[in-house]
Amino acid sequence: MTSGKINVSVENIFPLIKKFLYSDHEIFLRELISNGTDATLKLKHLTSIGEAKTEYGNPIIEIKIDKEGKKLHIIDQGIGMTSDEVEKYINQLAFSGAEEFLNKYEESAKDSGIIGHFGLGFYSAFMVASKVEIFTKSFKEEPAAHWTCDGSPEFTLEPHSKTDRGTEIVLHIAEDSLEFLEEFKIRELLTKYNKFMPIPIKFGTKKEALPKPEDAGDDYKPEYLEVDNFINNPNPAWMKQPTELKEEDYKSFYHELYPSQFEEPLFNIHLNVDYPFNLTGILYFPKLGSDLQIQKDKIQLYQNQVFVTDNVEGIVPEFLLMLKGVVDSPDIPLNVSRSGLQADSNVKKISNYITRKVADKLKALFNENREDFEAKWNDIKIVLEYGMLSEPKFYEKAGDFVLYPTTENKHYTLAELKENLKDSQTDKDGKLVVLYASNKEAQHSYIDIAKEKGYEVLLLDSPIVSHLIQKLEADNENLTFARVDADHIDKLINKEETQISKLSDSEKESLKTSLEAVIPKAYSVQLESLDSEATPFIITQPEFMRRMKEMSQSGGGGMFGMGNMPEMYNLVVNANSELATSILQAKDDAQKELVKNALDLAKLSQGLLKGEELTAFVKRSFETLK
Repeated sequence: MTSGKINVSVENIFPLIKKFLYSDHEIFLRELISNGTDATLKLKHLTSIGEAKTEYGNPIIEIKIDKEGKKLHIIDQGIGMTSDEVEKYINQLAFSGAEEFLNKYEESAKDSGIIGHFGLGFYSAFMVASKVEIFTKSFKEEPAAHWTCDGSPEFTLEPHSKTDRGTEIVLHIAEDSLEFLEEFKIRELLTKYNKFMPIPIKFGTKKEALPKPEDAGDDYKPEYLEVDNFINNPNPAWMKQPTELKEEDYKSFYHELYPSQFEEPLFNIHLNVDYPFNLTGILYFPKLGSDLQIQKDKIQLYQNQVFVTDNVEGIVPEFLLMLKGVVDSPDIPLNVSRSGLQADSNVKKISNYITRKVADKLKALFNENREDFEAKWNDIKIVLEYGMLSEPKFYEKAGDFVLYPTTENKHYTLAELKENLKDSQTDKDGKLVVLYASNKEAQHSYIDIAKEKGYEVLLLDSPIVSHLIQKLEADNENLTFARVDADHIDKLINKEETQISKLSDSEKESLKTSLEAVIPKAYSVQLESLDSEATPFIITQPEFMRRMKEMSQSGGGGMFGMGNMPEMYNLVVNANSELATSILQAKDDAQKELVKNALDLAKLSQGLLKGEELTAFVKRSFETLK
């Protein structure tokens, strides 16, 4: 037996590890199982090239709880260690003195790859253990070793009688960490971090029902067999080649990732690249609709099949954070506890690759089955529209597949939209005016007026549409968007067809004075000489002001404070209508009654007549029927 001091020159290394390095104590099990997995995969490699004269066999990793003895065992059948290797890899903190480590850590908590540099994964055991033992037997023909440490720099290292290859780590669980002796807690951690580890992980046993014999009667009682309980799937779908998988396999894996999710995903995107970095993964488009407040943190980040986090900001482009799935890369630089992403050129490359891959897949889906793509548009549009606003590289490719649906359920790309509307909706200044509605029901009367003119009306109802059309207008010369209720249709698409006014200037002035005496100041009265059959009173919202307000409310892009401004409306009065003439000719109370009723009807068509005003209007209307 030998004893000595671990090669650290700072006596309080263990309290520092426990307190500062790892913010989350539960990750100790992930780190120790990862070490066991590495040891097993190293053995597999050495046997495959003939350097290890031993049978690889079918090794597993086993987790055992000894509740009475307050011990947790992590056992692997991997490469094992000799006494010299224990001295080298465990006692010397992978050749690095603690001072060097502490200096680097204190200088920057963002030092990348710190686990690999310092071999600190094993020492996470001391976050939960008052004493740690290692029993290890190398694949080499050398005696087994037994290492013990109680959390101080003191250790013992002596030969041991262990005969089977591999390593067993025994954690003597500290009094403040006894929760890690509970079966449910360990199962929870294994499911969270190790569900897809590449080596089978055994945790206890389970009962499996034996097949019912063919000759069994109605009184047959099922018989059960006690079998090993393996908690992981060592060969998950994302680690396979796309050519190996069918659509059913992708859907099955989706439900393996999200057991409580009953809806099927709309489609998936398989990520698979090995240069200039390694990255695999599968992203799923769930049904999203138009809600920007979708739950994020649904994409899981793995490193070599070890779960790291479900906060993938920085790796996955922001607009895709609403998706679900898995991303796995050994090249993602993380801090010591794997809880934080480091600034690194690879990260941006990975993000750019994912953006490009998603765009290419969407284009392929669009080209292969446009009808199906159109049917799914409402469920995916919020992601794609957000991507156009937030990722220039995605925006460049989006023209090939982003759709603009009409109120008649036709779908155009931007290029198709320009081509189809240019003859009918180009105004006198050569500008193509794209009409749109944000609510098909609420703006029905305005849509109807536009259709009577032979115009197409888009249905753009996502919460970020104001930002999107602002960008489209900036990037497309002679293209403008106007909501159908922003003005009278003849003003929205001005064709230079001027109507002669039936009223003289003095009559118009008198009419406006009469209107403004009754109509609230929230409405700006505009007299227009329109077709005599056109609607007499129309309430509109100025496009620019409304758009800026919406942009401010949905975040960014709007003028400061505009989101809190009161709604502003125009009241467009058709001076050539019979109603305008009747108002002009009416006297006092009769005139006021006409104006009030006409305004209420206009407000009703915009969904603005509510509460007490609506009740009074209904009551008045019934009175006229008597």
